[in-house]
Amino acid sequence: MGLRLRLRLPHKSSPRTPSYLLLCVLALSFFSFTALLLYKVDDFVAQTKTLAGHNLEPTPWHIFPRKSFNEATKHSQAYRILQCSYFSCPYNAVVQPTSLLPDSGSGRPTHQPQCPDFFRWIHRDLEPWAKTGVTKEHVKRAKANAAFRVLILSGKLYVDLYYACVQSRMMFTIWGILQLLNKYPGMVPDVDMMFDCMDKPIINQTEHQSFPVPLFRYCTNEAHLDIPFPDWSFWGWSETNLRPWEEEFGDIKQGSRRRSWESKQPRAYWKGNPDVVSPIRLELMKCNHSRLWGAQIMRQDWAEEAKGGFEQSRLSNQCNHRYKIYAEGYAWSVSLKYILSCGSMTLIISPEYEDFFSRGLLPKENYWPVSPTDLCRSIRYAVDWGNANPSDAEKIGKRGQEYMESISMNRIYDYMFHLISEYSKLQKFKPEKPASANEVCAGSLLCFAEQKERELLERSKVVASSLDQPCKLPDEDRNRLERLIQQKRKTIENVRNMEMTRTERGSR
Repeated sequence: MGLRLRLRLPHKSSPRTPSYLLLCVLALSFFSFTALLLYKVDDFVAQTKTLAGHNLEPTPWHIFPRKSFNEATKHSQAYRILQCSYFSCPYNAVVQPTSLLPDSGSGRPTHQPQCPDFFRWIHRDLEPWAKTGVTKEHVKRAKANAAFRVLILSGKLYVDLYYACVQSRMMFTIWGILQLLNKYPGMVPDVDMMFDCMDKPIINQTEHQSFPVPLFRYCTNEAHLDIPFPDWSFWGWSETNLRPWEEEFGDIKQGSRRRSWESKQPRAYWKGNPDVVSPIRLELMKCNHSRLWGAQIMRQDWAEEAKGGFEQSRLSNQCNHRYKIYAEGYAWSVSLKYILSCGSMTLIISPEYEDFFSRGLLPKENYWPVSPTDLCRSIRYAVDWGNANPSDAEKIGKRGQEYMESISMNRIYDYMFHLISEYSKLQKFKPEKPASANEVCAGSLLCFAEQKERELLERSKVVASSLDQPCKLPDEDRNRLERLIQQKRKTIENVRNMEMTRTERGSR
């Protein structure tokens, strides 16, 4: 007996059972990589700060509600942030510096008109750094109170964002600087500037006397060193439906002609928001009595006005009174330029703050000074004086309107140009782009703008011209400015004395 062993060898042609293990591994790897990539992109997007306010907290020195955005989904927002921040500025060659000196062969005009006299304040504003210059340490310390940093390098604009600005202030301010570069290509020097976009000046002169900090903002006063810069509303204010300055001024001037001086209401008029932590506006509300104080004071409901697109607040429809009142808000107010534009005699309640152009105003020349002490009585005196001297009152109003007409966008860009140029001369270092700063161009800024914002921005866009030449900056003349300041104080004091004399006579 024997055992027969039979070996079964596999057939070479027999098919092997398929394995999905490799496919599963590949798929898992792909999805893991995609998830990681999306996580990294989301993380990157969450750290990307934008001109529209993405990923920015409100300024800690002036808290306001965070901005909400209209993107439908988180992914659409991420796409927008990436597209606008990193893929909207085309490559442009470095703009070669152009000399400011006129050259008859360059195509630029050989004659430069003289800048308005208030440009002399540029020298005064920058005087704290005249001896020491502006160092890197100056700029570093200014960052503590800045919402954003602006660098101009070889004709390109870079912005480093620290905090959000209320509404669209930052976007429109940056747009204005872009238009300056477009207007004067190759002429704006390299510069490194810190900006705050809230209302009140913050660099106290006494506290910073030993080491003044250069910070740009929209207003200043004698107690502070903040450097005034043209405010955002010259390029439009989308939240209040205000158009670019020259459009708005033209409309207001046209509206001021609908009535002759004689047919205008012989009262003082103010319409605005008193609920902005403004003691003077709250006091002004008490003067709303046409017979007693000769004033019509109207509270503006911003929420209701916004619902109607501010159609009931069109500035061109508010020039029907012989006298218009300017009262500061939380600090300085953009309303000053629109009030002066009406051609009514502007009653300015003794202001605590100044913007870049208001320092050129002269009492009894292009406005009438009103005392915050015994406010209603001071308004009454101004109205009675104007009605007793209608020709003089009309001339004061007309000169105020003419003054604002002289503040054209060309002059505004010239002021920006000279302010930046003079500041850059003080720099003791070569400006360099920080890693956290991004280039900003018209394309990237408009990419972030909402529809209404975009419409206003595009209407204020500058068409570059090789013929554009800034006006000539007046020489520094401290004595001239001091004489002007003393003259203004004396005129205001004379008006106060006139008021007091009348009050004393009335009390007898």
